[in-house]
Amino acid sequence: MFKLLLKAFFITLGLIGPAMAQERILISSEWGKVTAELVDNIATRSLGRMLPLTIEMRDHLRQEKTGNLPSPLPAVERQLDFSTGTLGLWNSNHFVIYYSDGRVPEPGIILLGRVTEDISIFDQPGPVTVRVERIK
Repeated sequence: MFKLLLKAFFITLGLIGPAMAQERILISSEWGKVTAELVDNIATRSLGRMLPLTIEMRDHLRQEKTGNLPSPLPAVERQLDFSTGTLGLWNSNHFVIYYSDGRVPEPGIILLGRVTEDISIFDQPGPVTVRVERIK
């Protein structure tokens, strides 16, 4: 019985293929560093090809830091709600780090990922320069 279960396990593993590792990035600034996990979509794959990059960001509505990417990312499905730590795109090259919960108007944001640590370092007025790079 054990051998039969073991064979079934390896057959199943072979059918689903190797597990894909979640892409992780480091976002650093003079205020500190946080890591984030990216979702798997065409926009984040395009973002990954741009890394590393530096983004000048400004505060917007005391809920987010926003800045422009060097080039646009492909459009994917959008959503209206965001939570603390959400990384997104407002338009094709407008990168957003949300440090509070909320909701945006139509057409919504493209979800890029989520910060996995305390995002409160960005809850400060004024501009900040961030460096975004892949974690190996």
